[in-house]
Amino acid sequence: MTAIRLSNPGCEAGVFFRRVDNARMLWIKALHIIFVAAWFAGLFYLPRIFVNLAMVPADSHAERERLLLMGRKLYRFSSGLMVLALAFGATLWLYYGIGRGPGNYWMHAKLALVLGAVGYHHGCRAMLRRFEHLANRRSHGWYRVFNEVSVLLFAAIVILVVVKPF
Repeated sequence: MTAIRLSNPGCEAGVFFRRVDNARMLWIKALHIIFVAAWFAGLFYLPRIFVNLAMVPADSHAERERLLLMGRKLYRFSSGLMVLALAFGATLWLYYGIGRGPGNYWMHAKLALVLGAVGYHHGCRAMLRRFEHLANRRSHGWYRVFNEVSVLLFAAIVILVVVKPF
């Protein structure tokens, strides 16, 4: 941390530095929340594209290619959002110690769900590749149910972070 000139000579340096560090932590936390929400928005929408791809008639090449392009772009964009969300979250956990120490079992559960969300994200890429290679064997109904997994992951993660049930 760089030295900052105190505007109030009666203020202890340690208190001032803690306030500056706390403000930085709050910015990192805000950015983490923003990128998590944006990443999950991509995870909510990408399987909807799969629903539409599964419903495209075999002779509708232009529609299929348009949906594939949308899926590729969304996957690429949401991958960047995922990386930023994970980086800011790791900073909060490893540098600021949020969720570390005794009695923070909610963080273990959250990390397990985050790993599940990362796996879901990569699973979406595998499904997109199957559509690209005309190898999809699942119905649009299956993708409608698959789409709900991201909603459940997001809800469980938010509940763990806010409620901290254990």
